[in-house]
Amino acid sequence: MENQIGSSSKDKRNNLIVIVLSVIVVVLAILFFWQRSSYQADAALIRAEKDSIASELSTMVVNYKSLRTENDSLNKTIGYAQTKVKDLLDEVQQVRNVSYQQITKYRQEVTTLRNIMRDYIVQIDSLNLKNQRLMAENKNVKEEVTEVKTINQKLQEDKKKLEQTVTLAAQLEAGDLKAVGISAKGKEQVKSNRIEKLKIDFTLLKNQTAKRGAKNIYVRIQRPDQILLLKSEKDIFKFEDMKIPYSAMREVEYEGNDLPVSIYWDNSGASPLMPGKYTVDVFADGKNIGTTSFDVK
Repeated sequence: MENQIGSSSKDKRNNLIVIVLSVIVVVLAILFFWQRSSYQADAALIRAEKDSIASELSTMVVNYKSLRTENDSLNKTIGYAQTKVKDLLDEVQQVRNVSYQQITKYRQEVTTLRNIMRDYIVQIDSLNLKNQRLMAENKNVKEEVTEVKTINQKLQEDKKKLEQTVTLAAQLEAGDLKAVGISAKGKEQVKSNRIEKLKIDFTLLKNQTAKRGAKNIYVRIQRPDQILLLKSEKDIFKFEDMKIPYSAMREVEYEGNDLPVSIYWDNSGASPLMPGKYTVDVFADGKNIGTTSFDVK
């Protein structure tokens, strides 16, 4: 009788152990399949992100092929950037087991390369616009006038220097640029014999990345025959790696916010201004930050 009782107790313990072990096995199996499913889902997301990055890089390679300009230096720089895109695309396509850290790194590099390409597009558009303006100015030049030929040659030199500019970061911009003639009473005037001064108004636009502090703003005013209005041949300023003459200048204190500026050309006591269209270029920090024109009758 005692043996039967002992045997029954032992069987119960064994059954309990079997049940506990079975539950543990089931729980472990569930955890295994859950982790496996989670891993597969994460792997699928990583593969999708990798494919997306490869697709963006492939599109950038095609877009880079369309970026062309007459500036050999800029073309060479664009070629270097295009090579970086191709190299990164090859790396992304060849890697098999990619981690979240690698995906993050690739995404950051793609963003950087995309921003660089946008800068190149802006530069090319700016150079094309300046080329068109300079070509239009050159059509009006009279070859028989020695002074006009000298100015035309200078403009061609300026054009070559401008085409070498490969970055516009932190460059100031002149917004709402306007040039008008004013009479002795300070009223706007278009008749040459009544114009005492030329007034150039604009706003140095907000730019938190631009260098702050005292800045010299220079203005070049060209007559209809392309001759530059000058007070003194000593009035020159540095433009990129050159020194060129200016018509008028003013020092301002720039703190990164919108700053209204007015600059005057005093024509009182001089001969009346030549009738026709005048061109005004504004410069700051060695860059051309705005261009406008006005008519004198």
